[in-house]
Amino acid sequence: MDPENKDNIVLGEEKFRYCCMEFVKHSQNIGDGWEWKSLQESDEGYLSKTCYQTRPVSSGSSQWKKTDEEDERASAAAAALDCFHEEEDEGLVKPQEAEETEVIHYEYHVLYSVSYQAPVLYFRASFLDGKPLKLEEIWNRVHDCYKPRLIHGPWETITQQEHPMLGQPFFVLHPCRTNEFMSSIQGSSNREGNYITSWLSTVGPVVGLSLPLSYGKTV
Repeated sequence: MDPENKDNIVLGEEKFRYCCMEFVKHSQNIGDGWEWKSLQESDEGYLSKTCYQTRPVSSGSSQWKKTDEEDERASAAAAALDCFHEEEDEGLVKPQEAEETEVIHYEYHVLYSVSYQAPVLYFRASFLDGKPLKLEEIWNRVHDCYKPRLIHGPWETITQQEHPMLGQPFFVLHPCRTNEFMSSIQGSSNREGNYITSWLSTVGPVVGLSLPLSYGKTV
């Protein structure tokens, strides 16, 4: 996809930073844990959040048991966007019953890509003993509604590469279609919301990250 396609909405670096700061303000108000980290002696920086997630070991690729309404929303949006879906209410997500569970530590970073003129979601995950998850393990933990896209193009969906600011290995959700689906989302909206909120609530659930609904109520 050509990031300069005039039919697609692109995000300038200045607006990216502004949207991130507004996003962090709301996160601080509700205690959601997002913060902005600046590089020393530089204007560059990124959004960051760390959290723990408990998942049933016996559930395989289907990590969560969802309500019928959530399944319908996820399936409809995944079909429309090919690999992404709308934000979910964390209050409606319930773990499946299982005898064994695993706790995984996630670290999410949101950076700006000059090449794609869009935000990019980097993340890494590890078990409590510090052992990092392998790429194949990340793929296996993707929810079933995203599996068709992942199977047809795993390296175009989630891959592993060096963090551009930290120089450390991170997983990354590929940004090649960001401007395309964000143009569809913002173009069909009657009001202009925070770009980062709209984008992250769409792509985050692919890798286990959801936003509280209160983010969507702020303009």
